[in-house]
Amino acid sequence: MMSEKNIDFKDYVASIPDFPEPGVIFRDISPLMANGAAYSAATDQITAFAKERGVEMVCGPEARGFIVGCPVADRLGVGFAPARKKGKLPRETVSVKFQLEYGEAELFMHKDAVQPGQRVLIVDDLLATGGTVAATIDLVEQLGGIVVGTAFLIELADLHGRDKVKDYDFFTLLKY
Repeated sequence: MMSEKNIDFKDYVASIPDFPEPGVIFRDISPLMANGAAYSAATDQITAFAKERGVEMVCGPEARGFIVGCPVADRLGVGFAPARKKGKLPRETVSVKFQLEYGEAELFMHKDAVQPGQRVLIVDDLLATGGTVAATIDLVEQLGGIVVGTAFLIELADLHGRDKVKDYDFFTLLKY
């Protein structure tokens, strides 16, 4: 079993040039998820960040935010609230539209997903331009939740997504 201190998480991220379009380098976390020790160590680090902030609920946007956020919520012994794409949630929702690098998107949460005053950590696999995390923050705050932090496996620093979360505690495992 490898020690968390010996893990170079970049060894578990595949860099795929020209995907999904020319000039883009896609950072694939599949190898990290495929390695139990690396995935567990990454989850441990985000969980430690969350514990320091007294997190009562974890929220993540569809779909890779689920992959990162659910094991963190499980380790904390708290719930997970998904932020989903249109048509995926069957009950009454709140929503927010936002800009992506390549167009517009909309996220939804059930109206009862987060309780007023609940301390929420927002988790996703990657911070790029920050649009998705800003939209997720907006949803949580619409519901009266208190965003006590944001956490990511990867930050693409040159896209300045951190500017959109600068008012919130921030954790990232890797920076490119």
